[in-house]
Amino acid sequence: MIKIGITGGIGSGKSVVSELFRLHGIPLYNADQEAKKLNDSSPYIRAQLTQQIGEDLYINDKLDRKKLASIIFHDSRKLAIVNSIIHPELARHFTEWCRMREHCPMVILDAALLIEAGFHQFVDKVVMVQAPKELRIARVMQRDRSARNEVEARMNSQLPEEEKIKYADYVICNDNRHSLIKQVSELMKRVTEN
Repeated sequence: MIKIGITGGIGSGKSVVSELFRLHGIPLYNADQEAKKLNDSSPYIRAQLTQQIGEDLYINDKLDRKKLASIIFHDSRKLAIVNSIIHPELARHFTEWCRMREHCPMVILDAALLIEAGFHQFVDKVVMVQAPKELRIARVMQRDRSARNEVEARMNSQLPEEEKIKYADYVICNDNRHSLIKQVSELMKRVTEN
């Protein structure tokens, strides 16, 4: 089984590229979606978060994401604590998910924080989805109905593209001029031939 990690900065189109792989029949693990499910369902994560961050983080058995975000966005120490609780559980979950699909020739891990969370160590190849900064800003402003300064603040909190690209085995250009479908098809051929 070849495990491919797909990452990219906010607005790069990482999820669109991951979806193209899924449409080719390749199992897709969306780290963001799975983390949200685990945050609600894992007794370990719940116990650790409430102990470390606060008892009132859960409402009706669901993590209050907005409250947690407001706490960790301006406190790098608490962000590190939260990540040290969630990321190992997510890594275990991904490993088990892969084990259940060991008959598949390839799987995809879609993770915005692939590098930052150290998840690149769980994959065989890293694919970086790249797009020009202004295009990324425009996409996120339209998608999230956010102000430009909010989008830029979110971008600035992520590892810069120049850093992420150092970990990439392959780069997909999502600038609205190069065909994503063609790039994904070519990438699939290259990965399976190697």
